[in-house]
Amino acid sequence: MKKLLAFLLCMALALAGCSGTLGGEKLNVDSDEMQFARPQAGDKVAIITTSEGVIKVRLFEDLAPKAVNNFIFLAQSGYYNNVTFHRAIEDFLIQSGSPDGSTNGGTSAWGLEFEDEFSDLLHHYNGALSMANHGEDTNGSQFFFVTSPIGQLDSAKEEQMSRAGWRSGVIDAYKQAGGLPALDYRYTVFGQIYEGLDVAYSISRAKTDENDRPKKDIVIESVEIQTIEQTTE
Repeated sequence: MKKLLAFLLCMALALAGCSGTLGGEKLNVDSDEMQFARPQAGDKVAIITTSEGVIKVRLFEDLAPKAVNNFIFLAQSGYYNNVTFHRAIEDFLIQSGSPDGSTNGGTSAWGLEFEDEFSDLLHHYNGALSMANHGEDTNGSQFFFVTSPIGQLDSAKEEQMSRAGWRSGVIDAYKQAGGLPALDYRYTVFGQIYEGLDVAYSISRAKTDENDRPKKDIVIESVEIQTIEQTTE
């Protein structure tokens, strides 16, 4: 049911176009949803240095272990170094992870596609890091960050989500943070930006060609994986 509603919401958003504003470059969300908590001691994080600046991401290894371990292995092997953001859509998302820069490029750490990992605790809020795919259980190396406006979740969509089983806390977080609920239960969320959301927004605003590819290359220079040793203030 949730996958069907996600598809319907996606169509509704596409037909309605983008509305509202980004609401600034930092999310100030009053929510108990775990994605908005700062990294704690023992959490793994990714420091992604791009040609536009640094994006810091908390990784959710317990909830999406295959996606996180895939990302960590590829990052530590240098797989993502000098890879471009081959897709940038303002008020929607930025995508990378394809060494040849194509929408079909790249392979997973295991050389095979792997299954989706969905959780009621992880959603496509602004700043979410999620696996790109071309259908159910087809994850490889590509990923995207959500960069969607606040203010698109009207009362009709709230009611649809509530009827389909989205928790009230999730709906409220989407209202505050913005995001793409239409992608929930279709793509695997495995991380969340905690610093550098402004960099992701900047990339999303790049001038692009007819295929949404930035006209000027925007690249990932390096990805460093760290384990937090003490609580981040």
